[in-house]
Parts: sequence; C-alpha cells; structure tokens
Amino acid sequence: MSQQATDPARPTQQHRRPQQRRPQRRSGPPPAPKYPLWVRWVALALFVAVLGVTFVKLGQWQLRRLDERRAGNVVVRANERAPVAEFSDIFSHPIGAADEWKRVRVTGTFDADRQFVIRYRDNSDDSGYEVVAPLRTSDGRTVLIDRGFIPVDGGQRIAQQAPPPPTGTVTVVGRVRADETGRDSATVPVNGHARLINSGKIGSALGRPVVNGYIDALTMDPADPTTFAPIDLPELNDGPHFWYAVQWFMFTGIGVLGVVVFIRGDLRDRRERRAAAAKVARES
Repeated sequence: MSQQATDPARPTQQHRRPQQRRPQRRSGPPPAPKYPLWVRWVALALFVAVLGVTFVKLGQWQLRRLDERRAGNVVVRANERAPVAEFSDIFSHPIGAADEWKRVRVTGTFDADRQFVIRYRDNSDDSGYEVVAPLRTSDGRTVLIDRGFIPVDGGQRIAQQAPPPPTGTVTVVGRVRADETGRDSATVPVNGHARLINSGKIGSALGRPVVNGYIDALTMDPADPTTFAPIDLPELNDGPHFWYAVQWFMFTGIGVLGVVVFIRGDLRDRRERRAAAAKVARES
C-alpha cells in the first residue's frame, strides 16, 4: 500500500483549530421582570436621590472651602504688606488666623541650651527640619523663634543637636504664626525633638510660661551664624477646591442621567414584549 502524501502547509485533521461559536443573538422578547417596573424605578430613584444629595453637599463643602481659602489669602496678603509691628502690640492676646503672617520685631537673648529640632518638615519642594529656640524678650517674657529650615537629602540623618544661635542681645524680625495642633506624639517634645510647633507643649517642656504662638525668623541682628532657609508663605491660589466641586456635581448629573437611561431601557423592553405577545395572538 502506498502512503498518502500530505501537504505540510495544509493543517491535518488533528491540527485544525476548533471553531469558535459565535454568540447567539437574543431571540424573542426580553423576559418579564420579577417585580413591577415602577418598583424598580422607585428604588433606583431613591438610591440615586440619596447619592445625589450626598454629592451636592460634598460639592457645596468644596465651594465653602474655596471661599475660606480666598478669604485666608486676602488676610495673608494684607498682613504681609503691613508695616513691621512691635512684639508687645501683637503678642498681647492668643494668636489667631487674623494675626498670622504679620511681620513683627522683638529683642531679647536666646536660651541656647533649650532649643528644639522640629522634624519632618516641608518647605517649598524640600524636606528637612526646623530649629526652634526660646527667646527671653526685653520685657521678661519668652517667645519661640523658628530660626528657619534646613533641607535634608534622601538618606541623610536629621541633626540630633541644634546649632548654636547668636549670643548676646538679638533683634529678630519675623512673621507671626499661630500654634500648630495635633496629637501629643507630634506636639510634645521628646529629647528635644518634636514634629509640630506648639507653644503650650514646648512651654511645659521648658518648665516656664511661653507666649501663645511663635515667630518665623526673617532677619536677625546680629546675623544667625547658621544658614537657614526662611519659611515660605503659603501658596496664595484657589487650590483644587473648585474643580473638586465640579466633579461632585458631575457625579450627581451622571446619576440622574443613569436613571433616565435605565427607565428608557425598561420601557423599550416592555414594548418588545407587548409586540411579541400581539404577534403570537395574531398567529394563533
């Protein structure tokens, strides 16, 4: 018997690919829903209404935050342009948002042995630490002076000891700041280190009263022997709040549109079922 020749380019029966079945189109009308259509519509409308109210409230919250930010920017610009004030004129009451970023002048002597390293700080695009030193003012009170910011490169350790401040009588011009608030783990100094600047917590660590708030140093006379970067002003823009509000309002509109599309689909399916039933009735 002669063996039948096979074409190597032609797939044999064993190597033929299995034929893929095409998805079958839906035949006949869609099945009737388990519950009346109006029940589905009411349930869907209530669900979307709850989501819509939530989204609208979130959008309004973002708009309120936008208004607050714009109002805060106005205060910062006004305080930054105001003349330099004297320490006794500003630090006669607890420091609030209306006082922040005003420029102030204070004279006194630094307590070089009781400084604090404020860790994990950001200034512009840099990460690093700040150094806070208590200043005994000429009127006998103590105010905290943030001497400035020192950037730390990745992998570099934060200094354990703060560099010495200027000695003798020093005149500092800086910006007024309100206390930072947070958990005790961030505000209470441990071994001279903290993450937030809070005059009450630092005063407790010093063991003596400290005036409320603190001062970001801009200049010192005599000059600080260590080179610090001054603390930047906050960004004076609108931030992302407007577009966040637009996003929440769009989610509300998408939800309402989804209800309309869902109901129109139910109505189309119902028309198809009625047409199919009428056709069966005519044929019978």
